[in-house]
Amino acid sequence: MIKQAELTDKVKNNSTGATLKQTFPVLNMSCASCAVSVESTLKATDGVVDAAVNFATATVAVEYVPGKTNPAALRSAVEAVGYDLLLTDDNAQQETFEAIHEKKFRQLKTKTTWAVILSVPVVVIGMFFMNPPAGRAGIPYANEIMWLFSTPVVLWFGKDFFVNAWKQAKHRSANMDTLVALSTGIAYIFSLFNMLFPEFWHARGLHAHVYFEAASAVIAFILLGRLLEEKAKGNTAAALKKLMGLQPKTVTIIQQSGVQVQLPVEEVKEGNIVMVKPGEKIAVDGIVVSGSSYVDESMLSGEPVPVLKQEHEKVFAGTINQKGSFQFKAVKVGSATMLAQIIKMVQDAQGSKAPVQKLVDKIAGIFVPVVIGIAMLTFVLWVILGGDNGIVQGLLAAVTVLVIACPCALGLATPTAIMVGVGKGAEKGILIKDAESLELAKKVNAIVLDKTGTITEGKPQVTDISWHNGDESGRQILLSIEKQSEHPLAEAVVHYFGEENSIAVYDFESITGKGAKATVDGQGYYVGNAGLLNENNIIIPAELKQKADEWSNNAKTVIWFADNTNALAVVAIADKIKSTSVAAIKEIEQMGIEVYMLTGDNEATAGAIAGQTGIQHYKAEVLPQQKSAFIKELQQQGRVVAMVGDGINDSAALAQADVSIAMGKGSDIAMDVAKMTIISSDLTKIPKAIRLSRQTVSTIKQNLFWAFIYNVIGIPVAAGILYPVNGFLLNPMIAGAAMALSSVSVVSNSLLLRVKK
Repeated sequence: MIKQAELTDKVKNNSTGATLKQTFPVLNMSCASCAVSVESTLKATDGVVDAAVNFATATVAVEYVPGKTNPAALRSAVEAVGYDLLLTDDNAQQETFEAIHEKKFRQLKTKTTWAVILSVPVVVIGMFFMNPPAGRAGIPYANEIMWLFSTPVVLWFGKDFFVNAWKQAKHRSANMDTLVALSTGIAYIFSLFNMLFPEFWHARGLHAHVYFEAASAVIAFILLGRLLEEKAKGNTAAALKKLMGLQPKTVTIIQQSGVQVQLPVEEVKEGNIVMVKPGEKIAVDGIVVSGSSYVDESMLSGEPVPVLKQEHEKVFAGTINQKGSFQFKAVKVGSATMLAQIIKMVQDAQGSKAPVQKLVDKIAGIFVPVVIGIAMLTFVLWVILGGDNGIVQGLLAAVTVLVIACPCALGLATPTAIMVGVGKGAEKGILIKDAESLELAKKVNAIVLDKTGTITEGKPQVTDISWHNGDESGRQILLSIEKQSEHPLAEAVVHYFGEENSIAVYDFESITGKGAKATVDGQGYYVGNAGLLNENNIIIPAELKQKADEWSNNAKTVIWFADNTNALAVVAIADKIKSTSVAAIKEIEQMGIEVYMLTGDNEATAGAIAGQTGIQHYKAEVLPQQKSAFIKELQQQGRVVAMVGDGINDSAALAQADVSIAMGKGSDIAMDVAKMTIISSDLTKIPKAIRLSRQTVSTIKQNLFWAFIYNVIGIPVAAGILYPVNGFLLNPMIAGAAMALSSVSVVSNSLLLRVKK
């Protein structure tokens, strides 16, 4: 739930100084042209570097220079053109965006209901009793009755159209409200004139037609369309609302005295001990300190199988405890929890713009003025070519053009599909950071996979160790050096030696992609790959070399331990291939995408892993910068490349790739750089993400096609292009209904994404 303006914590330097980026909910937008109007107004405000409005989410992301402007000034600029921003306010009585939206929805529902009720008799009289069949008399005072019923519809329930149109006109701009106000206003005033002064037309041998039913019904249909549209738009955010509902309202805290206290979740602090009972939702992120249970993490990872949580295991907010109970220490609370970060990421992604939306925004920006021009041209041509009834029919045709040419469907086509696509991804454990990556993923034709933690479990274990001449005196030194390293392979060695004591290590230095070196008791030592030893001219004994080759051929990673002159030991470490990796790689290749594996491991191990997983293309002993260079090389060949990794050493390659995908169990840096994150670190999610991209882009194209084709066909028909052929003129009421249905159909088509596999 967007309670207040959200600070994205993104401060950066710009040519105009340090800038701040904030996202604000926007109120009172009714169409795509409104979004363009808000965006252009903010961009023209002094101090604003950039602004991007998303019509579907009703938000605007503004980048501005704090010294030159502020949120209050931004709000004033937007208010001047008839809209509003919801700003940060510490007042406890501050209405939330959802509450405001709900209130407006109820008001819209009331207006729509009364507009429809009052319009029905007007339409019935206008269609069936104004020109009765021969032998039947029309009802008396028909014009006056229609005027009586249509006036509150046009001037009261439809007053917002006229108010907003006037605000737009004062700033020499126009939007959907302008079209509605012009069309219904002209029809109403024309009808009122004809009712009061019918002799003006009678003197010219013409009948004084009134079109109160058109003015009234158009308002009613447009209000109904907006009501249905708002309801449908609310459904597009269903996945996000589901995520937001995961966190419990209260939590049980165990005080130092052992007393259990119920507290609101907002009051939980880092370090608190939290009790989780069977069936309860976990409130914050933490680490289990006592007890054990299985926890359902499906809403975060998309995996249906509960995960066993024991001491020292991590637990996450929003996940559901099963039958057992346990206590955990709160580590991350509030906005720092994984659930809060996921919600924020989904909100940002749903509010971001796909590249195709930029073209749509440009079209929407000029659409309304063009439609007004077409309506004026229609009227002029009817007056010139329409004969005796040219003025009346021209006026009616112009009104119909203004009514039918709604840009709402155009504005909703892309963002609604993006919202549903991103939301569906979140439900499946695929976090998508922005719309651009979701749109681009469908074009991927090459995927580069890191090995450790991506294809494999990322939990390497020491399987063998061989000491030169059986001399194990260097055990403590090897353990002590590896304890200083953060590499996963070092962790495996430390775990292997268990509780053995370590000794003091000096001058420790991590050598990226190769290993580490350090000094112990004045003697230099190395731990790393064969390349590190060769660079330092270290002698490798034949029996150790033989062992290393044997282990490498069995898909084991080999690391060496040496002093300044000789190799002292060789260690074999195996990292189990994930159970789903082989099936995932096969599925990716069946989609016509080439798979590459890059690893810092040796050639023999890399070859063995590639053989077991069916990967045709791989490179071994690759340094981080070489991973990035390899991706650049593929891009220069015209490939659209996705990089999948989990470590700090993958971050440069992730940044270089067209589509970057991080494993959720990997490093924070990799997830920060990547545009997508697979929470469960399951490779089978990769083809799902690509299929989701294809389905979303396909839906966007369908939406845009129908939005464009609707106007391409509707506007000429409304103008009367068929009249010379078969005498057909489109009724403004029908045009209003068609316009409303076009927006609803686009949103409904986007919602179909939710049920696709």
